[in-house]
This record gives sequence, structure tokens and C-alpha cells, in this order.
Amino acid sequence: MMNWLRNFMAGRYGADHFNRFLLGVALIAMLLSSFFGRTVLYSISLLILLYCSFRMFSRDYDKRYQENNKYLTYKNRFFNIFRKGKNTINQRKEYHIYKCPSCKQKIRVPRGKGRIEITCPKCHTQFIKKS
Repeated sequence: MMNWLRNFMAGRYGADHFNRFLLGVALIAMLLSSFFGRTVLYSISLLILLYCSFRMFSRDYDKRYQENNKYLTYKNRFFNIFRKGKNTINQRKEYHIYKCPSCKQKIRVPRGKGRIEITCPKCHTQFIKKS
């Protein structure tokens, strides 16, 4: 049986991150359709499952690979928003973060140094702030 499956999947694309995401969306749509009794959601979930199986059994590696890369790009852009926010929160323990009054560049200054003169690295504007 395993040999048959291995031979059947030879040369086919298989599962990837985008397929897993689509399967999750399809399962959520199915659960929602069962709770709310909406046949539209159920139809959409079946269409997504059909598309997942099409992608898994496809022999066109290049197109499936490009689709997966596009998905990963969008996913990383989305999660980078949260990573940047988390980084900023962690840095506020040790640094003050100011914006330059002229160019709005963010400047990180260590805490506890008193009143200091800050020079913007981008536009070289000097301004005084309390550290």
C-alpha cells in the first residue's frame, strides 16, 4: 500500500504551507456552516478543499511553488507588523524612542542620561530631549 502511494505521488507537488492554510480555512468554514446552517459557507469550503486537492496532485511545480512563495510573502508582511511592535515594546525598557522634529525619523536614545542633545542621523537636525 505504501509503495502504491509513493508511486502515485511521485512527480506531484504535495502539501505545502499554502495548502495547510487553505485546509484550515476550509475546516473553519465547514464548522461555521454546520453551526449556522449556511449552505453558501459549506459550498465555499468544498470549493477550497477541491482547490487544495488540485494543488496537491498537480504536476506543475513552478506554478505551485510561486503560489506558495506569494502566500509566504504576504504572511511574513502580516506577522512583521506584530514583530516590530513587540520589538518596540521590549526596547522601551532600556531606550527612549523619539521622532526627529523635521524629518520624523525614529531615533533611539538610552535611558537615564539626563538632558542630552540628539543629532538626527538622517537630516542632521539637533534637538534637546530628556533621556
